[in-house]
Amino acid sequence: MTGLTKTVLVSMAMALSLAGCASKDRSVGLAPNIEVAALSQLPAPSGVMPYTVGKQEQLEITVADAEMLSGTFLTDAEGYIAFPLVGDLFVAGKTPNQTARMIADRLRGEYLVNPQVRVRPSSMIAPSISIGGEVTAPGTYPAATSQTLLRAVNNAGGLAEYAKVDDVLVMRTVDNQRYIGVYNIEAIQRGNYEDPVIYPGDIVTVGDSVGRRNLENILQFIPLLSTSAILIDRAFQ
Repeated sequence: MTGLTKTVLVSMAMALSLAGCASKDRSVGLAPNIEVAALSQLPAPSGVMPYTVGKQEQLEITVADAEMLSGTFLTDAEGYIAFPLVGDLFVAGKTPNQTARMIADRLRGEYLVNPQVRVRPSSMIAPSISIGGEVTAPGTYPAATSQTLLRAVNNAGGLAEYAKVDDVLVMRTVDNQRYIGVYNIEAIQRGNYEDPVIYPGDIVTVGDSVGRRNLENILQFIPLLSTSAILIDRAFQ
């Protein structure tokens, strides 16, 4: 090994050591309302979350045998609709069936004997999950096609170049309690751990390897024997 190569290796080792000291904080769950759960303990949602009416949303409301009362209604910024005969109704946060019963109760007796009301959203947003961090295509994806962690990551284009395989987080809210599970996706890919189920509303974040990123930045400017680079790269995974 030449003196120049030795000098390069020493300089690179020092740079990587400093990079390791300045690496990202990998702590999770420090907020008081978050609990870090073991992989086998990340709780599943207690049940399927029902669809509820939102603000500034179009609703198709039909009143049987009362065409003048049927039509398309838009909830306002506060969650109210202005319905004929009965006035403003607060419907945000209510299911379509709850909204239909509210309208029927207001119409019953004074306007109709036995009102039959149906409420449905003009366009219902499909349940989804969010995937971010070191994946090829971060974004929001349908939960129906991302039912496990591996499927979710694959739908997002797979792991990006600097993904840290043992720093994959899944955040979930169950009964108003937020939880975080920390996963090693490479171990899951190899079948060493079960591929965990992902539920609508989950947030998946793939961490990045600071050491690998810094190593590549250094290699752009310093000529180095490839075997040595591989050894150092492995040391800083």
